[in-house]
Amino acid sequence: MLLTGGTGRLGQELQRLLPGLIAPTREEMDITQPEAVDAAFRRYRPEVVVHAAAYTKVDRAEVERELCWRVNVVGTRHLVRASQRWGAFFIHISTDYVFEGTQGMYAEEDTPGPVRNYYALTKLVAEEAVRALPAHLVIRTSFRTRPWPYPVAFTDMYTSQDYLDLIAPEIALAVQRYRDIPYDTLHIATERKSVYELARQSRPDVRPASRREAPIALPEDVSLDTRRWQELKRRWLK
Repeated sequence: MLLTGGTGRLGQELQRLLPGLIAPTREEMDITQPEAVDAAFRRYRPEVVVHAAAYTKVDRAEVERELCWRVNVVGTRHLVRASQRWGAFFIHISTDYVFEGTQGMYAEEDTPGPVRNYYALTKLVAEEAVRALPAHLVIRTSFRTRPWPYPVAFTDMYTSQDYLDLIAPEIALAVQRYRDIPYDTLHIATERKSVYELARQSRPDVRPASRREAPIALPEDVSLDTRRWQELKRRWLK
């Protein structure tokens, strides 16, 4: 298994949980450079690609659009093409932000978009690039590091996001059992809650705020329906 984004927060956790992952450094495999991707595939000959690399600065993406597009879309396209040539199974880490965020509790088969910001646009386009492959799994998720990293949190934005120490083991399990997943899309998250409620779990002194105060457009409710994932785990535990 070849992991991208090995120095990122999720990538580091996945390597701890799945010691057999091969995680080339950015210097060795810059996903925005097709030659570097091709060289890494020739060296490691992966059977599975776990694509966790991404530009994730949602606010900065509005001003760093070229960089965000190059990493999230162009980089994904390079990996998809290489995976197609090598016949690798492709596991793509995506986001709840691909949904408009007006209704919440989105299921895997719900139609995504229209997106609210540029970061979300790039992740949705990347998903579609991955879907060109005959063998793939798109995992939509959302996580934060513990404790909550900001002094404020939104009371009027709802999510199924959770802390990385809870989400990473779930994603690791899906990666381990990818052959047993009969779907091409899977939502891995926890219960619906406000962002403020999530923040207070790890930072009781966090101050309430409104998403309308944010410098970019944010969705009201991007909570995810995770019944598909919960049912899979129940089957595996029987």
